[in-house]
Amino acid sequence: MTETLDIVDREAVAAAAETAVEQCLGVEPGETCVVVTDDGGEPIGEALYDAALDATEEAVVVRYPPGPQHGAEPPAPVAAALAEADAFLAPTTKSLSHTRARSDATDGGARGATLPGITEEVFTAGLDADYDAIAAECADILEAVGDADEIRVTSPQGTDITFRPGERPWNGDTGVVHEPGAFSNLPAGEVFVSPESADGTYVVDGTIRPHGLLAESRTVTFEVENGQVTDVDDDAVRGELEEAAAEAGRDAYNLAELGIGTNVGVTDLVGRRSTWTASSGNRRSTPTERPSSFPRSGSGPGHVCCRAYATVAMPNGTATTTSEAATRSPDRTG
Repeated sequence: MTETLDIVDREAVAAAAETAVEQCLGVEPGETCVVVTDDGGEPIGEALYDAALDATEEAVVVRYPPGPQHGAEPPAPVAAALAEADAFLAPTTKSLSHTRARSDATDGGARGATLPGITEEVFTAGLDADYDAIAAECADILEAVGDADEIRVTSPQGTDITFRPGERPWNGDTGVVHEPGAFSNLPAGEVFVSPESADGTYVVDGTIRPHGLLAESRTVTFEVENGQVTDVDDDAVRGELEEAAAEAGRDAYNLAELGIGTNVGVTDLVGRRSTWTASSGNRRSTPTERPSSFPRSGSGPGHVCCRAYATVAMPNGTATTTSEAATRSPDRTG
């Protein structure tokens, strides 16, 4: 039986939904807005639907049973609803980010955002923010790192890892999706790159998908050489990577992302129940999954997405406190 959310602060949830509809998507009167949800995300979905109705009379909500895994295609009527909408929001238990249904919809001109595995805590914390300010923060970080040959990340816990972006572009996820075909995950706020290579040690003291927020005294250490994870000091996480490698080969050990959090409205990492963790703020944590256009090498069966507090040495010589999702195998889920 699917676990459903029990909303505690309905006013905060309503305010967050208003931010998503009005500021992030910019839904206007006369536009069609579809909220796609499932049994687990229904309370958040209903809040978004109410907010959408305040913006346009052409709002509908579509609900279906949770998919079997992240990236599983939704039923055909759900895909059709996404494709016909001007704007969409998808708070679902399993992610629709990297599905054909979502990509076909945005390729056809729909704009929208997915909210996979969303919880009340993450929803209200991550959307209690000024998304114009987040967009400005993304622009500042992109300007600082855009021409960097190397990015070094360190922390008192022992992280010391250097990323080399090479020719791969930096991207910004602002959460502002006002143009046809635009797509994001919410809550948003991140600057990220798929580095060509990386070497060093990454100590996680924040969150690991799917384990959520680590206990206060717990850390997990990853060793990385030439862009590949070579060792993990945690049996459970190492076992997950080995299981993925049995299906995908060495691609399962690929280090696929460096992300710098830009959601200035959030200052602490927030745990999710059974999926990724979303939170950021003051450049101290990373919030979100990747759009389908995010470059990857290989196509692994899943990912281990990790976040920690650390210091990024910026190319101009300054340093900023941040966290980064450093170790994740190439994925089709998001």
